[in-house]
Amino acid sequence: MINNRSLIIVGGLAAAAWLASNSLYVVDETERAVKLRFGEVIEENIQPGLHFKVPITQTIRKFDTRVLTLDTDTSRYLTLEQKAVIVDSYVKWQVINPTRYYEATAGDEMMAIRLIQPRVDESLRNEFGRLDLQQIIAERRDDLMLRPTEELDTLMREELGVAIRDIRVKRIDLPEDVSAAVFDRMRSEREREAREWRAQGEEEAERIRANADRRRQVLLAQATERSETLRGEGDAEAAAIFSDAYGQDQEFFAFWRSLNAYRDSFNGDEDMLVLDPSSDFFRYLKSSQNQLEANALLPR
Repeated sequence: MINNRSLIIVGGLAAAAWLASNSLYVVDETERAVKLRFGEVIEENIQPGLHFKVPITQTIRKFDTRVLTLDTDTSRYLTLEQKAVIVDSYVKWQVINPTRYYEATAGDEMMAIRLIQPRVDESLRNEFGRLDLQQIIAERRDDLMLRPTEELDTLMREELGVAIRDIRVKRIDLPEDVSAAVFDRMRSEREREAREWRAQGEEEAERIRANADRRRQVLLAQATERSETLRGEGDAEAAAIFSDAYGQDQEFFAFWRSLNAYRDSFNGDEDMLVLDPSSDFFRYLKSSQNQLEANALLPR
């Protein structure tokens, strides 16, 4: 009797444990879930926490809602001018609508990747086909991916219930035949820019030199004018002083001028003059007194 009761208790506890394990479930912080009844969704977007379900008839499907990374295959795209570029990229995506995601992929992540990758390839092909090679090289990669990210995000939200958070280009390579042409074009462009800068520099240098020469001529003309003015004023003042001195004692002034003339005329040892002794030049040498005074002033 006791054994039967123990068996009943153990069986009841086992049944309770089974019922609890199949009726209660936990959704993690990084997950969202949907509740199914015979494969049909009856509760959407179940949030993290402890929840209850009916055993056997109801099942739970959980989905990772963290941002996931999809490394796409390296692809070859044609630009606007039909030149090939080799692009290596990756995609950041996230489940945001568990019900739509389950209906589109049956909750299979690999199925979602197989659906997303062709869309990414098509979006990038369209974007690179709108741009020429120069634009692709010149633009920042983040700016280059803005349009494909926005367009693909809108499409994937509707079709798969996932959000495309970002599309990033890891590398853009050029085929060897294209690389040489691109490098030559870049070199020609840089040489053209260098010639333009040099021409602008030479033009600016000529302008500066012309301005400097003009200012130099102006300054020289002003200085010459000032010097001539000062020289004229000095000559006028000297002439006035000379005239005033001459007027005070004309005889002495004539005598002084004669002495200066004698000194200048007989300055060298080999000086020789051919003059008439009775000329006015020797007027102050005729008297002995004037002779003595003249000899005193002459250089020895």
